[in-house]
Amino acid sequence: PNRDIALAGSTLAVRETDGDSGRGPRLPVDVLFRSIAEERGASGVGVVLSGMGSDGTLGMRAIKESGGVTFVQDPATAAFDGMPRSALDADVADVVAPVDELAALVLEHVRQPATAAAERLAEAVSDERRAGSADRDDLARIVELLRVATGHDVSLYKQGTIMRRIERRMGLHQLAKLSEYLRFLHEHPAELSRLHRELMIGVTSFFRDPEVWTALRDEVLPTLFDAHPDGGTLRAWTPACSTGEEAYSLAMSFVEALEQRPSAARYTLRIFATDIDDTAIERARAGVYPLGIAADVESSRLDRFFVRTETNFEISKRIRQMVVFAPHDIVGDPPFTRLDIVTCRNLLIYLEPELQQRILPVLHYALNPGGVLVLGTAETIGDATEQFVPAVERAHIYRRRDTPAIQPTRLFHYASAAQRAGLAPPPIVLPSPGRSTAEGANVHLQHTVERLLVQAYGPAAVLTDLQGNVVYVSGRTGNYLEPASGRANLNVLAMARDGLRLVLGRAFRAAIATHRVERVEAVRIEVNDAVHLVDVIVRPLQGDDASADLVLVVFEERRAVEPVAGVDAASVPTSPDLIAELNAELETAYTELRAAYDDAQSTREELASLNEELQSTNEELQSINEELTISMEEMQSMNEELQTLNRELQIRVDELTLASDDMANLLDSTQIATLFLDAGLRVRRFTPRMGALVNLLDSDVGRPVTDLTSRMRYPELRADVTAALATDSAVGREVTTDDGHWFAVRVMPYRTHDRGVDGVVLTFTDVTEAKALEARLRSGGTS
Repeated sequence: PNRDIALAGSTLAVRETDGDSGRGPRLPVDVLFRSIAEERGASGVGVVLSGMGSDGTLGMRAIKESGGVTFVQDPATAAFDGMPRSALDADVADVVAPVDELAALVLEHVRQPATAAAERLAEAVSDERRAGSADRDDLARIVELLRVATGHDVSLYKQGTIMRRIERRMGLHQLAKLSEYLRFLHEHPAELSRLHRELMIGVTSFFRDPEVWTALRDEVLPTLFDAHPDGGTLRAWTPACSTGEEAYSLAMSFVEALEQRPSAARYTLRIFATDIDDTAIERARAGVYPLGIAADVESSRLDRFFVRTETNFEISKRIRQMVVFAPHDIVGDPPFTRLDIVTCRNLLIYLEPELQQRILPVLHYALNPGGVLVLGTAETIGDATEQFVPAVERAHIYRRRDTPAIQPTRLFHYASAAQRAGLAPPPIVLPSPGRSTAEGANVHLQHTVERLLVQAYGPAAVLTDLQGNVVYVSGRTGNYLEPASGRANLNVLAMARDGLRLVLGRAFRAAIATHRVERVEAVRIEVNDAVHLVDVIVRPLQGDDASADLVLVVFEERRAVEPVAGVDAASVPTSPDLIAELNAELETAYTELRAAYDDAQSTREELASLNEELQSTNEELQSINEELTISMEEMQSMNEELQTLNRELQIRVDELTLASDDMANLLDSTQIATLFLDAGLRVRRFTPRMGALVNLLDSDVGRPVTDLTSRMRYPELRADVTAALATDSAVGREVTTDDGHWFAVRVMPYRTHDRGVDGVVLTFTDVTEAKALEARLRSGGTS
């Protein structure tokens, strides 16, 4: 009781638990697992079995973050599935199996000699002279597979991190060679997603490194408030937010800093929290965390900023509304701008120095002058001293220098999602002088010739995804597409010129719906006072590979007609060709009008359907409101009944107190020694005069009377009590004391309100004087 077990060296140490009961329930499994993660690192193993609650979830995450392996009993086989289900919901389980299989799986894992494979892999990667080794080539292929499958390039992640995660997955699958794991990835594509998620594991918690958050609340945020004395909205960005703990910590720190400020100016904070892990973003949006966060969050903050349920803590609505979560890749996507705060903690340590020095200028570009950058305790700005200056050096908080920002496009190529997923054709590379093989030169010459032919003689075309977002452009498309005004939008339907937009939209949707090629001929487009007639072909790509999700849009121009200046249109003679051209234009206009009508009809039907859904929702809300009103009235009625019952109970308690006082005074006034015993001769109650016959104290209540020291010579006590209970009648007797006094004893059954018998009452009346008088009378009569 009130003890925790933790691993200390090679010993299981028992220590007193934290006595702060206000911080939530005790979670001894989390304590044990966290100590295993700290002491054993990558060799740690955690197993969660049947149990109620969420204990063990945060400890399993700590083991997994340190490189260890986690096993969870299949909830379907658990008597209580609370703990296994919590671990699965938090996605911290590497292996899920029935309980009777877990022991063998753990033994297989710990007996796997994976360290040799890890050492061989580290040697191959670190030795540049062995760049052609099989292990290094296999690692490069794995990185490329990840890029194609997920759209994220991890080649500039630190090699040690990648190797440890790959080794971990190899150990789980009992694979000793990297080539075997590469083959496994080809045979099991789902493993790529699991490996990517392994690489994205977020080491995070609420208010991690508390001194950093204290400095941010007490020193940094007040300076930002001072820079906006009239109030306003501050903007913050938390890249690599994982499951949201850091973003919510920033929101709570902002609220606390605002409460310490006496100014009446109103301030708000908008936090953009991003991550490339969609699963982590979904958990962050939910804002639901296990009870184990009580170990990291003060009880006062738990009370203010969280709502506790039976099994979890939920972020309060006030804090949740301050944060916007979105998927985002800090390397591949454009950054947020006009920011006052960026908290980029414990991201740079996983990246190679080259990528670090490319990200810091991007963060400098994103911040407003005087903006603040918060890094992890193991991170620094490195060579970016011209861009940042320490604000609170001990907490690794930096302030943006007011220097010209480097445009992020000079540091990164911000590609579309399809390009990052490997769907865009690779760039054509001309043969370099260093190439020695004729085969390589021929391949590159072939690509070059093909590219020139397409550019010179091929029609203009664009490759898009199923939503119309442009992936690749071939040829000159300026006559057909132009950037839309406003925010940059690379959607082919939005970029289509007037006269082409409706036709292209209809053909595009029809091609996707029917999986067939759609062709629209003689579409009339006006560009720079010239009329162009163009055929539009929309072709969905067929196949089993990733290109099956793409659409090719081709523009085949027929001819351009320049209007004749200075000639009255009425004087131009008609001809069959002109009539045919006008009929084609009329048919095109009719087609466009019909497409617009179809679109309007579809929109009207969608609005009608939406209106019906809203009406249905409104009726449901009204019904719920009526049910809540009825429930509230029932609760009010129940409350009134409870108040009435409480008053009745209070009156009854007062009556019982008065009766007890009356009884006590009655017993004291009779000057008769009285003893109340239960059926087992245990003392239930006694009057003060009873202390002269038996050594009784208040603490003796409940003790057998036979265990007490008595001055009476009354060996028949037990027999008299038994007789009174058996006969349900009084028993009388005279007894004497050690000092010669006589008492008349009367043993009567103790009757309850329902006329039952529950013990006896003994009264002791002093008859010493009567006995003396009787003795004198007897002696006088004898004389």
